[in-house]
Amino acid sequence: MNTPFDVADDEGTRVVLVAITRHGAQQAAALARLLPQTSLCVAAKFADAMAGLDNPVQIYTGAFKDEIGALFGAHDQIVFFVSLGAVVRLIAPHLRSKDEDPGVIVIDDAGQFVIPVLSGHVGGANAWAERIAALLPATAVLTTASDVGKTIPVDILGRELGWKVEAPKLNITRVSAHVVNGDPVAVVQEAGSPNWWTRPTPLPASIQRFDRFDDVDLDRFKAVLWITHAKVDEARWQSLSERLVVYRPPQEASA
Repeated sequence: MNTPFDVADDEGTRVVLVAITRHGAQQAAALARLLPQTSLCVAAKFADAMAGLDNPVQIYTGAFKDEIGALFGAHDQIVFFVSLGAVVRLIAPHLRSKDEDPGVIVIDDAGQFVIPVLSGHVGGANAWAERIAALLPATAVLTTASDVGKTIPVDILGRELGWKVEAPKLNITRVSAHVVNGDPVAVVQEAGSPNWWTRPTPLPASIQRFDRFDDVDLDRFKAVLWITHAKVDEARWQSLSERLVVYRPPQEASA
C-alpha cells in the first residue's frame, strides 16, 4: 500500500471516518483517498464531497446521535471530524469497557490535531492516531501516561510480536501504575524476541532487565513483568499478590 507507513498488520481493522459538516466531509474524503481500506459515514446533504471515492460510504438522513450505536458495533476504529466535546457526549451512552469499546479518534476542524479519545492502547486508537497524523500531516495528541512518559505499556507489551498478556486485570492496573510512577520494576525475559523495545529512547532507569526469574531480588522491585513459557503456579501468583504480569510469546518465537 502506497502510504507513508506500513498498515499491512491492520489489514483487517474496520475503520470508519465520520463527518457531520461540509468541511468535515471534505477532510474525511481527503483522508479516505490516502486510506482506501476505510469506510465513511456522512450526512446526506454533504454526500457530494464523497464523489469519486472507491471507499464504502454510508449516508444518514436522521439525527446523528442515532448512528452511534451502529458505528460502535460495526467498527474497530471510529475517526470523528467532529468537536471533542460533542464526541464525548455522543459516545457516553454506548461505553462498556476498554476490552469491548472501539478506538475513538477526534480530528479538529483545521486538521491540525489527531486526538485518541477512547481505547488508546487496547483498542489501538493511539497507534492509528499517530498513523493518521503522519498522513495529514498533523500532530497526534497522546495523553496515555506510558506514551507521554515513554515507558512500557503494560497492557499491550509485545502485542505486535504476538505476545499474550496473562494476569488479572487488577494486576495490570497496579503494575501499570508502578511503571508510569517510576517505581523499580523488573522485566524478566526467558522467551520471545528481544526486540520488543522500539522507542528511540532507552528504557527508563527505573526498569531493570533480567534473563531469569530466579535472579530477581523481589524485595527490591515493586512489580515484575515476566516474559516466559514457564508455568506460573498459584502459589507464585499469591506470593506476588498484585505485582506480577506474565507475557506469553508464541512458542516458535522463543529465544
